[in-house]
Amino acid sequence: MNQDILTDIIAHKRKEIAIQEAAVSASFLENHIGGTTVTRSMKQSLTASSTGIIAEFKRRSPSKGWINCEADASIVPHNYELAGAAALSILTDELFFGGSLKDIRNARPTVNIPVLRKDFIISRYQLLQAKVAQADAVLLIAAALSKDECMSLAKEAHALQLEVLLEIHTEQETDYINEYVDMIGVNNRNLGTFHTDTENSFRLAEKLPKDKVLVSESGISNPETVIKLREAGFRGFLIGENFMKTENPGKALNEFINQLQSAL
Repeated sequence: MNQDILTDIIAHKRKEIAIQEAAVSASFLENHIGGTTVTRSMKQSLTASSTGIIAEFKRRSPSKGWINCEADASIVPHNYELAGAAALSILTDELFFGGSLKDIRNARPTVNIPVLRKDFIISRYQLLQAKVAQADAVLLIAAALSKDECMSLAKEAHALQLEVLLEIHTEQETDYINEYVDMIGVNNRNLGTFHTDTENSFRLAEKLPKDKVLVSESGISNPETVIKLREAGFRGFLIGENFMKTENPGKALNEFINQLQSAL
């Protein structure tokens, strides 16, 4: 396993964006934003939810390979909503995660809950893509950006009425938190090595501002962990692989939420 897969992903992402922008200009996307005025607040949805599950649609990962290559974005997200998800995370990276913006476009008509575009966002162009695809929020990853880039992209996301989930992994990255960040995600998975440890969320919880909605990402596989994380101040719990590796991700989420609610 490459010790720094993030470097490879970002290098490829730059090439990918250049090709996409050559095919479809930023101004073309801007002209097609008009019809995407409905926005659903992911921050409010997580705050109001008793469980706070952000169910993720993910076909593969760089560390595990294919998880669910046949997964249908017009079916699984809808089933996630029926099962009680507070929000959806849809991976749109193609090379490393087997996703695309088409997955958001296919899911959107089938769901009424907020959709997060999860990708390695390094350009305003990707924010425009997210808006046209009718995402409600975008992920910004501190490890993939400079502080200035993070501030600029977060500000631009707000101008496009997209909420921002800032993902951090270390205490040093708390410096990336700015006024345009709506939610702070603590990634329990190291993006360089892909080692996962949920203790990372507990370690960082007390270092994070109390006025932001906190999200714990990756490595959550049982309701007891969610309960402990809620006690530590988290309101969102991003879970994907745990559900996607099953034959029926929506059913797996439903069972997880039932266990969680009976334990709360």
